Amino acid sequence: MDLGIAGKRAFISGSTAGIGLAAAKALVAEGAHVIVNGRTAARVGAAVEAIRREHPHAKVDGVAADLGTAAGCAEVIARFPDVDILVNNVGIFDPKPFEEIPDEDWLRFFETNVLSGVRLSRHYARGMRVRDWGRIVFVSSESALQIPTEMIHYGMTKTAQLAIARGLAETFAATGVTVNSVLPGPTASEGVGEFVTRLAASRGVETAVVEREFFQTARPTSVIQRFSSPDEVASMIVYVCSARASATTGAALRVDGGVVRAIG
Repeated sequence: MDLGIAGKRAFISGSTAGIGLAAAKALVAEGAHVIVNGRTAARVGAAVEAIRREHPHAKVDGVAADLGTAAGCAEVIARFPDVDILVNNVGIFDPKPFEEIPDEDWLRFFETNVLSGVRLSRHYARGMRVRDWGRIVFVSSESALQIPTEMIHYGMTKTAQLAIARGLAETFAATGVTVNSVLPGPTASEGVGEFVTRLAASRGVETAVVEREFFQTARPTSVIQRFSSPDEVASMIVYVCSARASATTGAALRVDGGVVRAIG
């Protein structure tokens, strides 16, 4: 199926691993010119090379910048002033009891998970409006709907993304610009994998034991009872970036393995 995005320029924040890298590879496979991003040149370079190994003729660039800062966002915009597709994927998480979350963490999470997308969308949306075509995707989480008690500050930022995406979608009413949110459930990303491995090592058990217990206790409503793969989430991201998704906007699209117990 031709998704109609060959030749489109796409920027994906936080795309050196996990969902972001999977989305970058999937967009490249559709013929898009992809720009990957991470905080260090080494990570960005490795991601670019990984994409080129799988897709030798890929149009791919990279930019190292910390998008948790205004300066980092400005650096990306200066390097790449115009894109057709923006995937706001960068995010951080850290399980911590509410009483132990200092103001600094609340601000850091908000600036990285929320303001990065605000700053980039604010700039790139202008060109999309002029061309009357564009795709903005916020990679949120099922935690936006079911706030995890072990990291309330993370859940807060994911809910904020839904509000911004919906408001932006309505701002672009009757145009060719769409704005959507994709809500992954528990996903076997690099960060989650490292967390599970550390926890298993500290307890002296196999990672499979930790995963099984996680779904029994923390996410018992999961229908698939396993971590999703980054590729499974990327498939949804790429679809809403496509020309074929022109009637999908203002939506919060779940790829959560059925964790959220709701039909709508």
